[in-house]
Amino acid sequence: MSFTLKQLHYFVAVAEKGSVIGAARSLSISQSSVTEGLKALEADLGVTLFERHARGLAITYSGHQFLRHATKILSDVSGARRAFDQPPGTTRGQLNIGVTSLMSGYVMSDLLSRYRRMNPAVEVSALEEPGDHLEHLLVGGELDVAVMVTSNLRDRMALQSEILDISPFRLWLPLEHKLTSRDSIGLDEVAQEPLIMLNVDEMEEEAVKLLSAFGRRPHIAFRTRSVEAVRSLVATGAGVALLPDLVYRPWSLDGDRIESRDVSGSLPIVQVGMVWRRGLPLSAAAHDFISLARMGQNDRHLRI
Repeated sequence: MSFTLKQLHYFVAVAEKGSVIGAARSLSISQSSVTEGLKALEADLGVTLFERHARGLAITYSGHQFLRHATKILSDVSGARRAFDQPPGTTRGQLNIGVTSLMSGYVMSDLLSRYRRMNPAVEVSALEEPGDHLEHLLVGGELDVAVMVTSNLRDRMALQSEILDISPFRLWLPLEHKLTSRDSIGLDEVAQEPLIMLNVDEMEEEAVKLLSAFGRRPHIAFRTRSVEAVRSLVATGAGVALLPDLVYRPWSLDGDRIESRDVSGSLPIVQVGMVWRRGLPLSAAAHDFISLARMGQNDRHLRI
């Protein structure tokens, strides 16, 4: 037996919502249908995709791996259907996009450049704001779509989201740090190091989750809203940092090397995605943007 597209839709919905109830509501189907679909998918793959607990479902490591394949398959199917809707470059109208500060530097610039080349007749307006304000603008119909961290999405009843990428936290170290030679690094060892914290708006809740994973309060040496400042501080030995792999670059602005290592333990996962108002018909311009974002992330995953 092979898995079906319907099962993939159920799986992605549960991964996004964190529960069968939330997925069933977003898909407007029964909870039993979602549960049966997940069981059949896990049986077909021979892996456990979610760990069941009292508060809902937690995606497993195998689930994270398969999520990338599932979103690519669904994106390819959607792209194949969209290919016959209208010729490329003929979309017209206005597109209002929202983006959080972290996403504007690491996701949006390339995405906007490619979108403008493909849709020269669309007038694009992009606005950078904190995530909670972007949600307000989306619900109010002032934005068509936003690119942001979806792990912290507050108004899930009014907003529809789709995951573009899942980024685990990794440890950033200066080149000669003693931990770079370790095969396995534990949170207890990280807690003994001075920690550089990134405090941009969309990372504040993730930072709280991260600190709670330590079990005891680590020594925070520096708090900053600049990723480049984190790189410079880490590279020059002022401390170590735990940040989503999405923003990792191996060099500081001064050309100093930064190493990145996995950490054993239960660390949060940052979900990056697109958000739009639930039930609001999307314009052709917004559809094209969402399709392009899906394709861009899939291309990036294939290069990894």
